[in-house]
Amino acid sequence: MGQKYLMKGNEAIAEAAIRNGCMHFFGYPITPQTEVSAYMSKVMPKIGGTFLQAESEIAAINMVLGAASCGIRAMTSSSSPGISLKSEGISYIAGSDIPCVILNVMRGGPGLGGIQPSQADYWQATKALGHGDFQLIAFAPATVQEIVDLMGTAFDLSDKYRVPALILADGMLGQMMEPVEFPENKGPSTAENKPYATTGTKESRKPNIVNSLYLKPDQLEKTIVERFKRYEVIKQNEVMVEEYLTEDADIITVAYGATARVVKTAVDKAREEGIKVGLIRPITIWPFPEKSIAEAAKKVNNMLVVEMSMGQMVEDVRLYANGQCDVSFFGRTGGIVPSPAEVLTEIKKLAGGAK
Repeated sequence: MGQKYLMKGNEAIAEAAIRNGCMHFFGYPITPQTEVSAYMSKVMPKIGGTFLQAESEIAAINMVLGAASCGIRAMTSSSSPGISLKSEGISYIAGSDIPCVILNVMRGGPGLGGIQPSQADYWQATKALGHGDFQLIAFAPATVQEIVDLMGTAFDLSDKYRVPALILADGMLGQMMEPVEFPENKGPSTAENKPYATTGTKESRKPNIVNSLYLKPDQLEKTIVERFKRYEVIKQNEVMVEEYLTEDADIITVAYGATARVVKTAVDKAREEGIKVGLIRPITIWPFPEKSIAEAAKKVNNMLVVEMSMGQMVEDVRLYANGQCDVSFFGRTGGIVPSPAEVLTEIKKLAGGAK
């Protein structure tokens, strides 16, 4: 830490990955994340790493599976439709217990949608990213600096639990420029302390086999049950959440990512008008900060969930609020970012015009 750089979000993401030991990047161009690939293409050859623009998103994610199986830190990035194409490979990676980092700089959907910011991939990230019983550790940064900081956490936790990690940004974060500080460069990653890695046996041990195919049902069930035990440890130890002005709040807002910055401005303006409102910002959307939501729901009458979608995270908030308070929703979609004034209006409605 120390020197500050003014960088576009996508380029800061790439630099952060390199400084955290990423040695292999495989991608395919798609707006609004293409600058990640462009940055990697310039820097990776200089550090002895690999940059490869694959022939498709499907090829790129399977190259990640191959490279990460060798115990070296590997990464891919894309935007929403590209992540959909990668979903089969992501399921194979999860089923093989191989760590890696996947970046989704979200755009509007469904289908090709648009190239403006969106948060319509929450369900995809937390509930439907490929077939089978599995989860990813999923982060939702709100600033370019937080993306940089979480990149190291994503690689570290992915290695620790042998679970793929997803960073869910949006087009606004990828394209905005902000001052950032980078952590100390960890240097290139190695396969050291990764006994599963396919590094060659030198005829001194049995070969490692990376596989997600289990034809015997009892063997498949055993691997899935063991994996879910790791998920429970992650849920107990790795939840990340920011709470802002929640201690005396009568109303709690809930938002993640760039939208949370809009909501925080609205919260400050509401406070200036005498409305006691706070903000809960999930930083990990899986594991979800269910305890924070449950505890807050006991203390307030209303929660307001704000998203750049028609409402996806709101379902998890309602689940963990468990009927202890009313949960309402406000969202804009199609690439439109909610304004602080719009959110403030919704807060005032819940406050009943309170001053």
